Amino acid sequence: MLCPFCKVDDDRVVDTRITDGGRTIRRRRLCHGCGKRFTTYEKISEDMGLSVIKKDNTRVPYDREKIISGLEKACYKRPIAAPQVRLLADRVEEDIFQHSDKEVSSKFIGECIMDHLKDIDKVAYIRFASVYRQFNDVSDFIDEEGLQEKTNQQNKEQNANGTGSDSGQDSPAQ
Repeated sequence: MLCPFCKVDDDRVVDTRITDGGRTIRRRRLCHGCGKRFTTYEKISEDMGLSVIKKDNTRVPYDREKIISGLEKACYKRPIAAPQVRLLADRVEEDIFQHSDKEVSSKFIGECIMDHLKDIDKVAYIRFASVYRQFNDVSDFIDEEGLQEKTNQQNKEQNANGTGSDSGQDSPAQ
């Protein structure tokens, strides 16, 4: 493996770990040329023939880097580290591959990204939603925020009701 620091092809693996539920192998390497350590990842080739159906019904090959690029733009200057963005992309990718094996709509991908992003950072979520849903003015932002608040309230109520039903008692909302 070529060292990213000194470009020498002389290293050894000092640690190997399986990540992402067995889909990725992480290797820590030590360069004999400069003595620095670096990390490499081995992953199954993503060229599995998955096509994305765009809004205009054209089909393009699936490209993980487009997801990462969109996430990086949404998370720009937010307290979200690059590894967290990659982990988020992994989660989105898992949803995509569980949903379909040949074709997936861009709408499904966008919704998956927003579902995961809203749990991590609200500002990044709104940024992504503003581009994905093509917001035209401030009222679109307000509508999206209202929708989020309503969804959050429904989730809280469902969790509260679920907790009450586990104990065998009726919840106050019933």
